[in-house]
Amino acid sequence: MTERRISRWYFGGLSSCAAACCTHPLDLLKVHLQTQQEVKMRMSGMALHVLRSAGVLALYSGLSASTCRQLTYSMTRFAIYETARDMIVDGKKPVPFYQKILLAAFGGLVGGFIGTPADMVNVRMQNDVKIPPHLRRNYAHALDGLARVWREGMSKLFSGATMASSRGALITVGQLSCYDQAKQLVLGTGLLTDNIATHFIASVIAGGCATVLCQPLDVVKTRLMNSRGEYRGLTHCLKDTARHGPKAFYKGLVPAGIRLIPHTVLTFIFLEQLRQYFGIRVITSTLEPSPLTHRRLDVGAGHRRLDVGAGHRR
Repeated sequence: MTERRISRWYFGGLSSCAAACCTHPLDLLKVHLQTQQEVKMRMSGMALHVLRSAGVLALYSGLSASTCRQLTYSMTRFAIYETARDMIVDGKKPVPFYQKILLAAFGGLVGGFIGTPADMVNVRMQNDVKIPPHLRRNYAHALDGLARVWREGMSKLFSGATMASSRGALITVGQLSCYDQAKQLVLGTGLLTDNIATHFIASVIAGGCATVLCQPLDVVKTRLMNSRGEYRGLTHCLKDTARHGPKAFYKGLVPAGIRLIPHTVLTFIFLEQLRQYFGIRVITSTLEPSPLTHRRLDVGAGHRRLDVGAGHRR
């Protein structure tokens, strides 16, 4: 008999929240760099500008919106991907990579749409510290921001939802499916076991893939969400960004990687620790299935299932 543990559906959201609390200053600097009309500052210069103009606490501006976003966007995409993956896996053969990509893309698409309102408030709260005081929105917290955007209209609440959903699909493919595949390859070498070193290596690879895949959409999404009506829509925003050349779509790539890779590493390390210590225990037989030798025991949140041969008892 072999034992393994699988994640509960909400572990992804909790681990993403914990990671966001650690990497929020990097996310804030990324947003500031992306919303520049022209490249005037690099990452270090922007950090000094924020510190001098608004103080250390300004680096955590919008933290409530960031955690709210993770509890909607990340919890949804992780729940869909991991639940569907665990349903189709047979316990012996790993899920094919193309199926992981499809599951991740669907989960990211849904999660990106659901997380759009919180994502918009997050971008606005982070960007407030660099604009003149009389133009600031001054949201007290995430819920205040959501309520005030709601008063602007339902359509405004989901402004940029198409771009956010597309970005969500790409980043989830880069993070979740690439992490699973990288972890499978690392374990397949036989050099490492399922430990924190394996999780670190696989998550660094996943973070790099996610950064390159989603950066162009991330730039356009940030511009749309932070706009004050200067863009007529997605096409107009794309054209305006393209006027500055191809590099404009990768503006802030290095800070995005510096932020996203540590965020991805922390997310999966937290997730794996939650899975190993608090996940659902699944015990499977290592023998060939037969009427007397095949047995599977699932112990979840207060339920037990015993399958013996063709018959079953619950």
